[in-house]
Amino acid sequence: MTDSPTSDSRRSSTSDASADTSLPTPPDTGSAGLLTVLIALAANALIAVAKTVAAAITGSASMVAEAAHSWADTGNEVFLLVAERRSEMPADDAHPFGYGRAAYVWAMVAAFGLFTAGSVLSISHGIGQLNAPEAETNYLVAYLVLAIAFVLEGTSFLQAVRQTRHQARHYGMRPLRFVMNTSETTLRAVFFEDFSALIGILLAGGGILAHELTGNAMYDAIGSILVGVLLGVVALILIMRNAQFLVGQAARPALRRQVLQSLRSHPDVDRVTFLHLEWVGPSKLFMVAAVDLSSDDRESVLAVRLEELEDQLNGHDLIERCILTLTGPGEKDVTA
Repeated sequence: MTDSPTSDSRRSSTSDASADTSLPTPPDTGSAGLLTVLIALAANALIAVAKTVAAAITGSASMVAEAAHSWADTGNEVFLLVAERRSEMPADDAHPFGYGRAAYVWAMVAAFGLFTAGSVLSISHGIGQLNAPEAETNYLVAYLVLAIAFVLEGTSFLQAVRQTRHQARHYGMRPLRFVMNTSETTLRAVFFEDFSALIGILLAGGGILAHELTGNAMYDAIGSILVGVLLGVVALILIMRNAQFLVGQAARPALRRQVLQSLRSHPDVDRVTFLHLEWVGPSKLFMVAAVDLSSDDRESVLAVRLEELEDQLNGHDLIERCILTLTGPGEKDVTA
């Protein structure tokens, strides 16, 4: 294969072309993720102290469960802060794909904490209180603390909802579907923990109210058990999603189609015969593709052009690492 004036002029006009013009770009969240976690941490710490005091004063099983819930959430936010920091570390020789997956490790540790310190403790305490003798309960203190907790948890949840909606709009997805599928594991954790906290407050309040109306402490214990079950379900959801990203979560079909279309529309690319996209961190993809470059340049020139295209893709915010190879003879175009 030899160079031609046509191929030279074509490359000169497209050598500065950037794949960034059409490759999907992650939303610019700035410090929104860190702010979401910090607000959740501050809210949960204040709530945990208030609920602990209220649990000591009232002796309510539901309030004990809620105190355990809030302490578990407070500890979880610390793990999520570590996840945010660790995942932002740049790639090095020991970790060529960066440290993005550290976010899923620490988020999973936080989810296990929610399961053990929150769910197991609440359920076991509630079961132990089912046949406990009737005890005096200061209902006013319990309701007051739960009301304050609801306001603080609601503030944290609203921040998580704002960030979720902003990113969901960017990707053209519904907020709930986005938060289940997003690679931003800290956002998913805060969203579900705050949502479960609000539901938990209502369950605890219902148990205390039923105790007050009937005089039967069993309802208070049932409230504790229900809070524990709720936390267990949320913890299992978070554990499974983090496990999937650690094992190797492929990009969703819609994003894969966007990346494929971006490659095909690049001036230097005629065909794409292989494409692998895998999340290696929050909003960071590992990309492997086989492409057929335009024109019939000799092999040495094609190698240079392939490297230039690879460099363009590696410079994109969405791509942590891109590896390109040339298409083999007779290989067919990849389908979405």
